[in-house]
Amino acid sequence: MELFTLENLVTLFLLILLQIVLGLDNLLYISLESKQAPKEEQKKVRRYGIGIAIVLRIILLFILVSVIDFFQNPILTADFQDYFEASFNVHSLIVLVGGMFILHTSIKEIWHMIADDSVIDKSQLVDRKQKSSASVIAMIVIMNLVFSFDSILAAIGLTRETNGFLAKMLIMGIAIVISGIIMMMLAEKVAAFLQKNRMYEVLGLFILFIVGVMLLSEGGHLAHMHLFGNEITPMNSTTFYFIITVLIVIDVVQSKYQKKLMQQEALEQKKKSKRRTEAGL
Repeated sequence: MELFTLENLVTLFLLILLQIVLGLDNLLYISLESKQAPKEEQKKVRRYGIGIAIVLRIILLFILVSVIDFFQNPILTADFQDYFEASFNVHSLIVLVGGMFILHTSIKEIWHMIADDSVIDKSQLVDRKQKSSASVIAMIVIMNLVFSFDSILAAIGLTRETNGFLAKMLIMGIAIVISGIIMMMLAEKVAAFLQKNRMYEVLGLFILFIVGVMLLSEGGHLAHMHLFGNEITPMNSTTFYFIITVLIVIDVVQSKYQKKLMQQEALEQKKKSKRRTEAGL
C-alpha cells in the first residue's frame, strides 16, 4: 500500500483545508464558551476541549464509516396532514439539537449583555461566574462533535476514490489531527482578540446565532421536513458567508463612526471649556 502518493497528498491537503473552513464556526463557539470558565483556566479548557474532541472525532470517523447507513436511514416519522411532515434520521436529529442549542446559547448571552443588572436574578449571575472548567470542556467537546458530522461525512465523500480502506482511514485521521492542532492555535488567537476587543463579542454572538439558524435549516432538510406544505431547504453556504460578511462590515463601519462621533464630542467639550475659561478671565 502506497500511502504518500501525490494523489493522496493532494487529498490530505484538501481534507485539512476542509476541516479548517468548516470548523470556523466551531472555533468561534469555543472562544466564547471558554470565557465561562475561571479566567486562569480558560487556556487549559480550550486545549483540553479541542484535544478530547480530536480523539472523539477519530472514533466518530470509524463509527460513521462502519454504520453510515444507520445514520442516514429514517428512525422516526411525523405526519400531521398539511401542517408538519418529517422523516428523522440520527444525522438530522443531531444537527437539529445542535442548532437549537447554539440558538439558545447565543440568545442567552446576548440577553445577558443588554439586560439591566437590576432586573436579573442575582443567583443567575453567581451561577454564571461559578461555571466549572469540566462543564465548559464537556460543552466544547459535545458541540465539536455536532459540528464534526458534516465535515467527517464530507471527508468520507472526498476520499471515496482513494484505494484501500486503511489508506482512507489514515488520510482522514491525519487530517483530523492536523486541523485540530491548527484550531487549537487559532483558538488562542481568537480568544485573545475578543478579550482585547470586547465590542466584537456582540458580533461573534450574532454570527453564532446565524450558525444556529443554518444548522436548523440543514437538519430540517436532512429530515425532509415540511412546514405548512413548504419544504425546509438548507441555507446556502454562499448566503451564509454573505450574511457574515455584511455583519462584519456593518460592525466595522459602526465602530469607526462611533469613534468619530466621540472625537467630535470631545472636541466640542474642549472648545466649550476653553470658552468658559476665556469668559472667566
